[in-house]
Amino acid sequence: MRPEALCLVFVVSDFHGRLVVRKEWSLQNESPRFRRIDEINENVSKKLGTRVELKAEFCYHVISREEFMHVNHECLTNLLSHSPFERCIRFESKFKKYVEIGPRTCVKSAMCTNILSVFEIANIRNVNRVERSILYNIEGLNINENEFFEIVGDKMTEMIFDEKTNFEQSSERANFFEIDVIGDGKSLEKANEEFGLALDRDDLDFYYNVFANKFHRNPTDVELFDLAQSDSEHSRHWFFRAKLIIDSNEIENSLMDHIKSTLEHSNRNSLIAFHDNSSAIRGFSKVNRIRPTNPEMCSSFRIASNPSHLIYSAETHNFPTAVCPFQGAATGTGGRIRDIHATGRGAFEIAGVAGYSFGNLHIPDFELPWESKNEIYPTSMCDPLRIAIEASNGASDYGNKFGEPVVICGFARSFGMRLANGERCEYLKPIMFSGGIGTIDEDELTKQMCAPGMIVAKIGGPVYRIGVGGGATSSISVQGDRENELDFAAVQRGDAEMGSKLHRVVRGCAERAHANPLLSIHDQGAGGNGNVIKELVEGCGVRVKSDEFQLGDGTISIRELWTAEYQENDAALVDPNLKQALLKIAKREKCHVSFVGEVTRETRVILEDFGCAGSRNPVDLNTHLLGEREMKTFHLSIVPTRLVPLKLPDSLTVREALSRVLRLPSVASKRYLTCKVDRSVSGLIAQQQCVGPLHTPLADVGVVAVSHFEKVFKI
Repeated sequence: MRPEALCLVFVVSDFHGRLVVRKEWSLQNESPRFRRIDEINENVSKKLGTRVELKAEFCYHVISREEFMHVNHECLTNLLSHSPFERCIRFESKFKKYVEIGPRTCVKSAMCTNILSVFEIANIRNVNRVERSILYNIEGLNINENEFFEIVGDKMTEMIFDEKTNFEQSSERANFFEIDVIGDGKSLEKANEEFGLALDRDDLDFYYNVFANKFHRNPTDVELFDLAQSDSEHSRHWFFRAKLIIDSNEIENSLMDHIKSTLEHSNRNSLIAFHDNSSAIRGFSKVNRIRPTNPEMCSSFRIASNPSHLIYSAETHNFPTAVCPFQGAATGTGGRIRDIHATGRGAFEIAGVAGYSFGNLHIPDFELPWESKNEIYPTSMCDPLRIAIEASNGASDYGNKFGEPVVICGFARSFGMRLANGERCEYLKPIMFSGGIGTIDEDELTKQMCAPGMIVAKIGGPVYRIGVGGGATSSISVQGDRENELDFAAVQRGDAEMGSKLHRVVRGCAERAHANPLLSIHDQGAGGNGNVIKELVEGCGVRVKSDEFQLGDGTISIRELWTAEYQENDAALVDPNLKQALLKIAKREKCHVSFVGEVTRETRVILEDFGCAGSRNPVDLNTHLLGEREMKTFHLSIVPTRLVPLKLPDSLTVREALSRVLRLPSVASKRYLTCKVDRSVSGLIAQQQCVGPLHTPLADVGVVAVSHFEKVFKI
């Protein structure tokens, strides 16, 4: 079923900041099938115990100045209509009773960012924000709006709209404050619990000693939050680097030592390993590629021949995918793409790999004999079936919008059972695996060491209250506990168009070869600026000016600016003599660049407050005094496993056994993964996942080319 109408609501802010609705009308919308409407109908029908066929409308909220209505009405109507030939304007929604669900008003959605970009090109000015909501007709249904939202809405990214919904951003901004470590020895533990920092006993003792005995001062909340994220298990892999004592016997090497030791027994072709955003192996001495003559502007193309090497990056985005599958998997894909292009001084992505592991699916009306109906699933995570569908949708959606073939190869696994000793073994927390292959020119292989005078630049999306505390959240199983409300604050929202703009900027810089303005680059992930900028200036110091950041939300606090992940964003060290080249490339791609600081000789990381207010800076960390931390120690024990022989039921027939095997997600058709994504975009895919005239999944191998002229690489 399609939406009945597209409802445009103009919300105009007057000069006193008060929101008033100026006009409201509807446009008949003959759009394609409304996404998820069948699923919503089914879920609401189950709730009410009767068959329901919902109707829906789109509603655009446009926040602008008063004169906007008269000047841009016709142009706006053309842009937001489904078709210029189908515009039936009504002055109000035809629904008498409805629930309106839209994006959370505290953050501009990715759709808003993209619409504003289109408006700018169309010369529509003075628009501050455009958000789209959906009106669901619930007339005659015995259900209230909160019950309906529980079924239909996504509490991570959406909210219920009513006449009190306010898109106006408050002018108030939370200030930073001190944690009284010296005066109150328990203050660190209280802050750990309040902020959900997931610090363990070793962490608490270490930071108390640093501030009380080395710095001789109290930390600010910004510094403590910063250190908790950038020193988390997620960011520093303490468990993999730790001393392990198993049943009172110390293991000679750490897990990380074992992993690194594989390099000693493999081909001597590794160029980057364990110190950059991706790994690289030796590629080809000469590869012909199409390159622009001048990446700063529209120019003719040329054939460039240079040595090129193969890079691969992989990560899992498990926690965000468990809580919000679509956005969690989408941002996992986006983060991995940024890992590819932030290798060395700039690299090029080719294709992506996706893998999913989830629990028993419990598909309605499709009972499987190995699935138990009595198992309980965590309320803070989505059920496995929703994860399987929406996570793959999110990864595919991001790849489609970005322009990357996501499923050149991959896997899907479902598992859940009770072992012989009664222990439950199941993917309650899913695995969302995102991998990608790319290439890097030999000249861009090595990042330059930081030096005084280099400029710190932020490239990409503006500062939003997105991905706050993700490093600590992902480290819970190793470091501590955390409340569900804080978990939801840590999930990102993907913006594939911004990711594509950012990637093209990095690509343009790398295509300048010997005049690349990027001396070193890292993608911004968990821990935000507090993590990525410290990595860039390791061995030196930096003074960062908060006022130089582009804010997407004027109420962002200094702590959120320093530790949130934002949307697609990189940090880079820039050659001062090549600033203008970077700005020209960014302007061409309509991607923002902020020069937020400068590398200093002193080993201090200093963050200035907004307006340089106050005598104390929110962050002033002497990285030399902070020092290197000792490895942690984990005491483990081997739990005996009770094994029983495999015994098949006496009544099991070959046909029934085959039926069971073919219904396993690891064996069953992967069409739901491969047939909703562009598998061959870019012109570098030699063998995609679907084969034959009917595009049947799956191919035995994925093959990509490193150039449009020659060379293929088998995955």
